[in-house]
Amino acid sequence: MHKETNMRKFSKALLSASLVSVATNGYAQTPATSDKPAAVEAAAQPVYSIAGFDLTGHVDVGYTNLRGSGKFVSGINSRVFDFERNSLNLQAIDLQLARTPENGFGGLLDVTLGKDADTIAAYGTINKTRGPANGVDKRGDVTQAFAYYGAGPLSVIAGKYVTLSGAEVIKSAGNTNYSRSILFGYAIPFTHTGVRATYKLSDAVSLVGGVNQGWDAVQDTNSDKTLELQVGVTPSKSMSLLFTGYSGKERVTNYPRSDVNGTRNLLDVVATFNVSDPLTLILNYDYATQDGASASGGKAKWQGLAGYVNYQLSEQWRLSVRAEYFDDKDGYRTGVIQKWKEATATLAYLPNKNLELRAEVRGDRSDRQAFLKSDRVTPDRTERSLGVEALYKF
Repeated sequence: MHKETNMRKFSKALLSASLVSVATNGYAQTPATSDKPAAVEAAAQPVYSIAGFDLTGHVDVGYTNLRGSGKFVSGINSRVFDFERNSLNLQAIDLQLARTPENGFGGLLDVTLGKDADTIAAYGTINKTRGPANGVDKRGDVTQAFAYYGAGPLSVIAGKYVTLSGAEVIKSAGNTNYSRSILFGYAIPFTHTGVRATYKLSDAVSLVGGVNQGWDAVQDTNSDKTLELQVGVTPSKSMSLLFTGYSGKERVTNYPRSDVNGTRNLLDVVATFNVSDPLTLILNYDYATQDGASASGGKAKWQGLAGYVNYQLSEQWRLSVRAEYFDDKDGYRTGVIQKWKEATATLAYLPNKNLELRAEVRGDRSDRQAFLKSDRVTPDRTERSLGVEALYKF
């Protein structure tokens, strides 16, 4: 982007991202040293501005060739967005109108159009009120909509907003791989509805606290609330850490609706290391439990670890490698008791500040015959894919 490499800008965004975790043009999930919402790979200028509200966004088109059915033997999708076997899709048109001043009132409206919208839509929206099997496929989602107030080191938002947890984000423009990680899809939530406050204690430490309806819910699924807390620490320019926790009672299942409620806890840790200008390393660990969700009616547990190596080969070329391990100890998240691994390599070409082209190869392996082959009948331990993506950012 201009004279500065995309990886350098990506690294700076990771180090300076706000704990508010809502971006002017992305969902920054990584450490926070600023009280203002951050920008990840934002365009130099918004395409439109009115009354201080800037319009930004991106168009995401992707092709997936999947050597499998895209399903587990449980019937649950084995991928987040790229679960179709041989398909070219308009994954998303993202439109975001935002005004988030350091001091004063503002707000943010973020609309996602396209195939991705049906996956991320929260419970209680028109997409997800009746469940994935018989819900209304609208290919549109109000991903974020909140009022904002900033007062120096303090900022407060109220409404619907993205989660604090995770190394990856909903918007593809904020990631370096085409496919999403296991942890993004199966370990953590996408969005919350409630109130969140961010306070910058110093240039190196920030805090976030909030009260939410729960995981991926606009309508409250029970009478209990979920608490969130995040501590961001940046001990040096080359290292940053995020510690995030969620705790609250959640309905064990929404589809079909369950009358069983139990406490759900999540610990999420993200560490970012800027080794050099071209090289960035990221580690993400998740551990979570859900009471009343195991086969015996006890506590279900899941945990996972993801590692990323992002290297800017030149100003126009970037290589991103990801490796993961996920232990669905009780089968609560995938419908299969399994230990699941994946490795992904993505090569990106960035001819200018607006356009990015990606080509990706990925392999998944389970210790069980968890995946269904393309005939949707035969179980298998592995699943492989090739992917191509075009992103236009504005």
